[in-house]
Order: sequence, then structure tokens, then C-alpha cells
Amino acid sequence: MSQSRRPTPLDDAPELCRLSAADLTARYAAGTLSPVEAARACLGRAAAINPKFNAFSLIDEDVALAAARASEARWRAGAPLGPIDGVPTTIKDIVWVQGWTVRYGTRTIDGINATEDAPAVRLLREAGAVLLGLTTTPEFGWKAVTDSALTGITRNPWNPQRTPGGSSGGAAVAAATGAGVLHLGTDGGGSIRIPSGFTGIVGHKPTFSRVPAYPASPFGTVAHIGPMARSVADVAVMLEVMSGRDLRDWYQNPLPFPPVHPVVPRNLAGVRVGVWDAPPRGTVAADVRGVFEATLVKLAAAGALLQPVTLPGENLWELFNAHWYPGAAARLALLPADKLPLVEAGLRSIAEEGARLSGIDIIAAAGKRAQFGAAFEQLFANYDVIVSPAVALTAIEAGKEVPDGSGLTRWTEWAGFSYPINLSQSPASIVPAGFGADGLPVGLQLIGRRGDDAGVLAIAAAFEQLGV
Repeated sequence: MSQSRRPTPLDDAPELCRLSAADLTARYAAGTLSPVEAARACLGRAAAINPKFNAFSLIDEDVALAAARASEARWRAGAPLGPIDGVPTTIKDIVWVQGWTVRYGTRTIDGINATEDAPAVRLLREAGAVLLGLTTTPEFGWKAVTDSALTGITRNPWNPQRTPGGSSGGAAVAAATGAGVLHLGTDGGGSIRIPSGFTGIVGHKPTFSRVPAYPASPFGTVAHIGPMARSVADVAVMLEVMSGRDLRDWYQNPLPFPPVHPVVPRNLAGVRVGVWDAPPRGTVAADVRGVFEATLVKLAAAGALLQPVTLPGENLWELFNAHWYPGAAARLALLPADKLPLVEAGLRSIAEEGARLSGIDIIAAAGKRAQFGAAFEQLFANYDVIVSPAVALTAIEAGKEVPDGSGLTRWTEWAGFSYPINLSQSPASIVPAGFGADGLPVGLQLIGRRGDDAGVLAIAAAFEQLGV
């Protein structure tokens, strides 16, 4: 079977669940479709796929339909709130949504009964998004696969024996299967980009602070909030809506960011592309490398100018751990002592390592990060975009942090194309690029200078047009 006819997780979805945000709103404006109909279709799809893939920790039909009816009234009056009014949307179960209990994928707390929306949720709601429910995450979003003692194992819709990645794994599954159009994820070390690559969707980690965050992540300034969807256009419109100022986020840059919507594909002729093909640790699987090399051929054929690039800095794995592990320690320090035995062993282990770092160690790591970030930024004097594989391998077995028999101990050892870009706070998009030998998706990562989300998305849109 040719790749163009390859079965996808969207094949058995109702037609309404396959539409983009622009498709939906065009029909709303024409009066040929109601937001209530779209919401019912996506709610039904969510209920249908959840027993098999475990994408949702909460589906709230009443809240979704109430929002859809309000949107329907606005469209009938010719007064929609914007380009996502009435569009079915999901939120990762680690971000506050007023009226919902956010569980963070853990049994150690009863959940946060949110009395206010997180900033990104506020902005989505003010734009008329129809919130369907909360998507699954590993405990406190600590790892790049999605399973927890609270919600169980989330599974990849391309092959349920494999993980969709994490920690925004539920969001990726919902996107890939048509259980919603727009999906809010978080990314502290690859948590938007890894599941996007593993499930064949588009994900974007914005420039740090472009999307405001509150409460602040215990993982600090490596943690980003961003959009996931099935197309670059949908990711761009969602990002545009979430790119607002919120004074609850002290880390947020007070300067406005250039708009990203509507996204216009860039002519690739003459685009300077840095090719990053070696992660800080480990190797790239042969089939992933093959897809990546075929992708480079496509880019060159479209006129892009390719040059190899090596990331600056040394020991980036250790540098990331010096930021991530203390964050884990800080998060667990908030728990009562009698709850700690309920924490997943891997999370307890990295938290213990983080707690052993001294204040001097942490300050020194911050200094090294600043040096790396400045050197990384300077690369863009020579490149318009840097490309790499999304992940060095295809989706691993569900319920595992590392592949069996690999000799690896932590997810960061196979996710080396992700976390350096959290250290640099740069924008990065994932776009489907092909399939591995096992038939599972392989993604392409496109990285830009800080603030240039629009440029990255324009090149991502151009690559999307080349087709898989």
C-alpha cells in the first residue's frame, strides 16, 4: 500500500471531526453548520476513542454544549468572537480550567478545584473556544511518555501497543483521532513535540513567555505552553489567540510578539537551513535517519540551502537535568510525607537527585545555560531555520519510559532533539515527515530564533505543502 493510502487514526472519524478550524468557522458563517453539531460530533468521538486509547481524564458534555450554544447564538447574530469561536478544544490535565478539577495525573492530591482559568485557557475561552475536557498526562508531566497510576496507560492510535509520547500524550491522541480540533499542551523538555512526532500531528513549542502561564511551573523557565493540532494553520490560529499578556505571569516578556495568523507558507528557495542530525546523547534509528535524509532531499529540491550545524555547548544532557531534576524535587517537596510513597518511582528518583544539588550547583547551571542560549541565538546569523528529526526513534512500547533492552535509564536519553530547545527557549514546530519501518509516524522539527514563531510556522507550512 502506498503512503498516500496509508490508513490513519482519522479514517473512522465522522466527517465533522476531520474539519479544520477554518473549515468549521466558514460553515458557521454560512449557516450550514452549528457549533452545537460540531461539539456533539467531537464529544461523541472523544467518548468512542477513550476506552481504547485513554486520551481524556475528563469529558464534560454539559460545559461543552453550553459553550457551543452560546457560540451558535453569536454566529447567528453575525457577531463571532474571532477565528476559533465554536471550535472544539481540549486542555491538558495540568493547566487550570475554572470549574474543573485538575488532577496532574497523580494520586498524591485530590486535585485542584480551579477557581480561575489559567491565562491561556482564559484567552481561548474569551475567543469562543468550546472546551471539551481534560487530556491525560503522566504524573506532574515529568516524562516523555503518558501513563500514570491515576489514569492508566495512554496508547498511540497508530498502534495501541506503543506510547503516543508525553507528557502531552492525551492531547496528541485527541488530535490524531479527531476528538477535537485545537489542543493545549505543555512542553518542559519535549512534551508537545515528542507526542506530535510520535502520532503524526503538528505541534508548536512557542518562544518562552509568548503564551502566559499561571501558576508558574515548578520546572521553571524551561516550561512552555503551546498548541497541538492536525495542521500548521490550526496551530497558528490557536497560538495567535493564546499570545496575550497576563500580569499573573511575571516571567512573561511585556513586549508584544509579531502575529502568526494567518500563516503564509514561505517560498523555500534560498532559505538557509541548518541541519542538526546528532542528539547530545545516543544515536538516531536507521529508519528515522532515512526519513530525515529524504526530507532534506525535498527541502533541497524546493531550493533551500542546506548546511550542517553543530549545537554549541557541552554536556547538554547534564545541563538539562540540572534544571529539570531540581524542579521535580521542588514539586514533590510540596507533598505531605505520607503521600510520597504514592509517587512514581522514576519521578522520586530524579527528585532525589535534584535535591542533592546545591544552590551553587544550580546557579552554575543557570550560568552555563545562559552561555548556551546566547551561542544558540547567534547561530541564526547564518540560518533562517534549523531542522532535525522530531525524535531519534519511533514510538516505544506503551507503559515504558525507555525501550526494553536499550540499556537506557531515563527518557531524556532518547529525547535529545527536544530538551536543548527548552534550554534555549526557542520556538520549534513539529510537522509530519514520513513513516518508520514499523509504520509509525516520523516528524521533522523546525527551530527558529527567539521571537520568530511566525517565521518557523511559515517554513513549517511550506514543508507541509510538500506532503509526506
